[in-house]
Amino acid sequence: MYAARDLHGVMAMMPAFATPDAGDINATSTIDVDNLQRGVDRMIKDGINVIATTGSFGEFHTLLPEEYETIIRATIEAVDKRVPLFLGCTALNSRQAVRNMRFIRDAGGQGVLVGVPFYFPSTVDNAVEFYRQIGGMFPDLSIMVYHNPALHHVTIPVDAFNRLVDIPNIVGMKDSHRQTAEMLKLHQIIKGKISQFCFQGQYYPYAQLGAAGCWSIDAWMGPWPLLAIRDAVEDGNTELAAELTMALTGGGTPDGGLSWRETANKIAIHYAGYCEPGPLRPPFVKVPENIVEGAKKRAAYWQTLCDKARPHVKEKVLA
Repeated sequence: MYAARDLHGVMAMMPAFATPDAGDINATSTIDVDNLQRGVDRMIKDGINVIATTGSFGEFHTLLPEEYETIIRATIEAVDKRVPLFLGCTALNSRQAVRNMRFIRDAGGQGVLVGVPFYFPSTVDNAVEFYRQIGGMFPDLSIMVYHNPALHHVTIPVDAFNRLVDIPNIVGMKDSHRQTAEMLKLHQIIKGKISQFCFQGQYYPYAQLGAAGCWSIDAWMGPWPLLAIRDAVEDGNTELAAELTMALTGGGTPDGGLSWRETANKIAIHYAGYCEPGPLRPPFVKVPENIVEGAKKRAAYWQTLCDKARPHVKEKVLA
């Protein structure tokens, strides 16, 4: 199991690497295991701290059950315990989330990324009860709270963490965009118990308020801008951390609302060329031209960021 102190730095939110035919509504085996293994291996060797799978960007919502099992097994094998790995198991209902957790445990996973079951919004009390139940059912799994209010239809308020910290195997949280006052109150409660990963654009200055690291989808276009911010934060080089953080938002982002918020990033990753994530899966097959052009622009800009940031990244020595 992982402890909160094991979780820090940059967490790369992995795409569900797809075969060339993955856009076909009749396809039944769309996990490109070879591209997955190459991408994960490169990411770890380049210095990423944590990998997480099958969130919203990780397309858990478009995978068949057997494909879900394939990606879980393949990722466990590819990571090979070199960095902490949190395997997504969010579902529409609690029973399916529990079934996913059992599969992950039996496949050899150590950590799970779990959002509150959604479709109809949950109350905060039911969200806390969900985590209490799965924490007790799976004491041998490390749990990372997956907090995505826009898609899971519930915001977990700071006060709820007074109860969540009593669940010993909740050790991390992929968090949404909290404001400064919330951050200060949150870390008074979770300090030393739950490592919070904030959005990449908040890591500086939120690391100074207690954030253990940041989560990133963009890392799969090349992790160096995020790694350079991480190293600058760790070294106390606030000038460089601020400069690179401001640069993250350049290059524009596709304006497509929730329908393309995560999915368009997969298109950008394809054009960036760091790894090959493959096509989008149904129903996201009719992609507006402005989304594609925005993704191309974002990929090109990110490549310039990589060139700028790479000299600032410390060489990682793998054990």
